[in-house]
Amino acid sequence: MLGFDDTRPLNLVVPLKQARAISKHLEIETCGELLRYYPRRYLHYGTGEDLTGLKDGDTVTVMGTVTGSRSIPNRKQPKRPIYKVDIFDGRTTFTATFFGSAYASRVLKEGRRAMFTGKVSWFNGAAQLQHPDFVLVDGPTDATGSLRQLSHFGDLEEILSGREWLPIYPATKMVSTWTIMGAVHAVLKTLPPIEEPLGFTPIGFLPLNSAVRQIHEPGSKGPEAALERLKYDEALSVALAMGVRRADAAHHTAPALPRVEGRDQDTMLRHLPFPLTKGQNEVLTEISADMSSTQPMSRLLQGEVGSGKTIVALLAMLQAVDNGAQCAFLAPTEVLVMQHARSLTNTLLRAGVPVRVVALTGSMGAVAKQEALLKIVSGEADIVVGTHALIQEGVEFFRLGMVVVDEQHRFGVEQRDQLRAKAGETTPHLLVMTATPIPRTIAITVFGDLSVSTLKELPGGRKPIQSSVVPEFKPKWVARAWEKIREEVGAGHQVYIVCPRIEGDGGVTETAAALAQDELKGLKIAVLHGRMKGEEKDEVMGAFAAGATDVLVSTTVIEVGVDVPNATVMMVRESEHFGISQLHQLRGRVGRGGNQSLCLFHTYAEEGTPAFERVSQVAATLDGFALAELDLLNRREGDVLGKEQSGIGRTLRLVNLVDDYAVVKRAYDDAANIVANNLEFARAATANFAPEDFEYLDKS
Repeated sequence: MLGFDDTRPLNLVVPLKQARAISKHLEIETCGELLRYYPRRYLHYGTGEDLTGLKDGDTVTVMGTVTGSRSIPNRKQPKRPIYKVDIFDGRTTFTATFFGSAYASRVLKEGRRAMFTGKVSWFNGAAQLQHPDFVLVDGPTDATGSLRQLSHFGDLEEILSGREWLPIYPATKMVSTWTIMGAVHAVLKTLPPIEEPLGFTPIGFLPLNSAVRQIHEPGSKGPEAALERLKYDEALSVALAMGVRRADAAHHTAPALPRVEGRDQDTMLRHLPFPLTKGQNEVLTEISADMSSTQPMSRLLQGEVGSGKTIVALLAMLQAVDNGAQCAFLAPTEVLVMQHARSLTNTLLRAGVPVRVVALTGSMGAVAKQEALLKIVSGEADIVVGTHALIQEGVEFFRLGMVVVDEQHRFGVEQRDQLRAKAGETTPHLLVMTATPIPRTIAITVFGDLSVSTLKELPGGRKPIQSSVVPEFKPKWVARAWEKIREEVGAGHQVYIVCPRIEGDGGVTETAAALAQDELKGLKIAVLHGRMKGEEKDEVMGAFAAGATDVLVSTTVIEVGVDVPNATVMMVRESEHFGISQLHQLRGRVGRGGNQSLCLFHTYAEEGTPAFERVSQVAATLDGFALAELDLLNRREGDVLGKEQSGIGRTLRLVNLVDDYAVVKRAYDDAANIVANNLEFARAATANFAPEDFEYLDKS
């Protein structure tokens, strides 16, 4: 948390047994770590809802005292007897009904006080709760009860006194929410007042001291104000770290690579097969201006699938080459490296541009790798396309002036920095690209150290891709899909079939073999997957690009960047197993020529299920930015950013990247002012952040 940490060992503040359990099962060692272990929800009582104002089906949380109970035989299910409990909440008596709950019948006895949450129904004017969740809040209980654990931390009456909101923490079998609640209470009792990290309370927010306390022990108004303040501090922490990073980068020196009239970039522009779109021209102008400066460019180019990012990157690299500089083009897979190398070479040859492209991958043979390394170090190679192999020791550049990273989320900042370090005393210009549109909150949170350019329109000649869902429960539709594939091949086009796995039922190898014997018998079918050797993958992809193969059955190894203009149909098998953005990425492999193209989303999901709905939503829109927001809503930010974004779980514990744009934007605006007016303060404010707190910034 910005400017605040309580480094006291937990075992010095809470009972040793409980501290050990919290350490072992929650990996929490200090008081500060515990205070950042926030409630996942709250139960509200005291001024609870008035049952008389509720309708059938409304959910209510209410505190009450058991005034009576009785068991009733269940004729329909004799092994699940009915247990009815009468409860008085201070205003109204209502009944809670449980079916087959031995625990409820054991603990909900007369005089017992508990909190109940459930849906209300009405019978003869009396309120009822059917099988509600409940929490005991007084008296000793067994281990499966609730509050016995609280007694280890002091007097129950003192701990619970005046509480209208009870925090419910993410618990484990061995550490209950009540143990956590008691430990937090003990820490807060001994916590001195917290000073404001900025020296003042930001306008419109609670003081930090109040927020830290009220997030765990809310007053009568609830936890919302505390939540807002702590969300702001989380976002401000990241924003200041980004701002300091940007400010530090501004002190680095890059080679000035201005546009040179009449050289290779101009030649390429004159010989493009189609004019650049308005958006491409605007983005190229932005990049060109950045490269003309001695301040290193750090720009993110996000664009719709097929929006022409690669040709913009090539034109930018030619501007560097026109100035005598080399370019490194980083791609995430060997398939994509060889695809880019081949595509860039062909584009340059067609335009008559004498720029040399060299590929470098980890699986290259010793002789080929040595030859590539010599071309790089001697300066004979103008554009070097490679995987992570480019940042290994032993790769030396003659004069590295620009780095392009394709699919930016696959590489970490530390990897980009390793590559930039190969430029020697100067820092090369950096252009990172992604075809996965970045939702606006993530754009300023995770990619806040980069300027952003966006491409939305498709280049001239490209037609929108038609999309259809092909459910397995409609066999005629499936049969028609295979017919359509045969028709496209008959018309001289090619087809991708993507499978969710390599082997087994529905895998690449089994699907290809079955199709060759049945639906696509007689067509030239090839397979491609990640376990194949580099040379083998390159050979298969090269044959497909050359038109020697009709159908390529593949895993998602072809998801990004692969460009075969003659491919007009893609069928994604079992599409319910893929994420929204991934489906959109896959669809972008077709429609790259001037031909009408089709994407078929096959699925085993049943109609009406969330999986079927998700696939249908992708089929219904080609707007990658809308799909990115939908993806975030469906999977939440941790999944969208990827499993490797582990630091986001530590740093953005409260900020919700779907709903909290306003507070994030406020934090980023404030951080920009702080960095601009008092950089040393910003640097000092972020100096105590542990590297792992911002690990996800290095995985962006």
